[in-house]
Amino acid sequence: MDYLDLKYTPKEDIVCTFILKGKEDKKTLSSKIAGESSTGTWTKVLYSKKELNAKVFSINKDTIKIAYPLELFEKGNIPQLLSSVAGNIFGMRGIDKLILRDIDFPKKYVEAFKGPELGISEIRKKTGIKERPIVGTIFKPKLGMSPKQMAENAYLVFSAGLDFAKDDENLSNQDFCKFKERFNLITKVLDKVENERGRRPIYAINITAPYDEMVKRAEFAKENNGNCIMVDAITLGFSSLQSLLSKKWGMLIHCHRAMHGAITRSRDFGISMLVFAKLLRLTGVTELHTGTVVGKMEGSKEEVVEINNFLRKEWFNIKPIFPTASGGLHPVLMPELIKILGKDLMITSGGGIWGHEMGAASGAKAMLQAVDAGVKNIPINEYARTHKELESAIKSWKGFEKENYNYKIKH
Repeated sequence: MDYLDLKYTPKEDIVCTFILKGKEDKKTLSSKIAGESSTGTWTKVLYSKKELNAKVFSINKDTIKIAYPLELFEKGNIPQLLSSVAGNIFGMRGIDKLILRDIDFPKKYVEAFKGPELGISEIRKKTGIKERPIVGTIFKPKLGMSPKQMAENAYLVFSAGLDFAKDDENLSNQDFCKFKERFNLITKVLDKVENERGRRPIYAINITAPYDEMVKRAEFAKENNGNCIMVDAITLGFSSLQSLLSKKWGMLIHCHRAMHGAITRSRDFGISMLVFAKLLRLTGVTELHTGTVVGKMEGSKEEVVEINNFLRKEWFNIKPIFPTASGGLHPVLMPELIKILGKDLMITSGGGIWGHEMGAASGAKAMLQAVDAGVKNIPINEYARTHKELESAIKSWKGFEKENYNYKIKH
């Protein structure tokens, strides 16, 4: 088997970890995967270069590791990488389970990427927030508000102390909420709040669109004092994302992972969120949605913690970035969330702020109070005795945890 070498030790290879099951024995099946994802085909052909063959070097039950010579890859080209290691193999016959669990990159491959322009340290300096998570919101309802309504709501939460607000993933430039009008009105709110409170909040406007239009929107935001742009990275595609982020924008790049679950969630076929996190960090995003553990989105504690730890660690020339916890979060969940995921974190809450019975400003205050309690390790019920907004939130949402997120309407 030209693609099997269990004595091989990877050097400057790209190493992929797969979970694999199929109808043939592991050595035969894994060799077929290695061949199809590197130099092989279904029969012998002329001009084969064995030195470029991928090598299966580890088989441990259903977990196999394949080393790919670096020469197989064009540096700085993520689409080409994925066309190789996650291309044809998912369509091969005889496979019952195939998951690309992880990719380890050598220094030479990573250094072909510039990574994020702004990392955790720059964002903390920019915001002035040193010792706690950055706390934000997603405008709700997801769709339907006018720019004027969004700006009015932005003032409610920003004047209450919230650090950050973002469009939802499916808001772009619809007739009821035009991009430029929305941006201009909310930017005026940022100016007003900065004058009142001495600190400028962050607004992530969704620029996701066909590439040429997306660049125009990013340029508009930069030219008009924007401080953050948002992209739906998976639906956008790596080619567009890499091209967009090859430019220096001087703004935060907030990365939503909409549609990732169609690829990452299956336990039989797909690519893990950890792999996407590594690739997206290479492209240069500064904040990435990774899961909450305690909220409405699927994702185990082990998986989310592993991804977050990777995003925050040193990685050759690539700056650490903020993981973002978002989806079904409300004040009651904050102490547990912070205990699990730590303080170097961005937290965004939609319904947990806009659904507060005392109004959105109180919702923002309740979230900040709950985060403060979590950071200081003060029991949330004790903290609520002197914070009426948090007390109200506890009455509304105590017991409303991840097992309750089954899309029932809570009145």
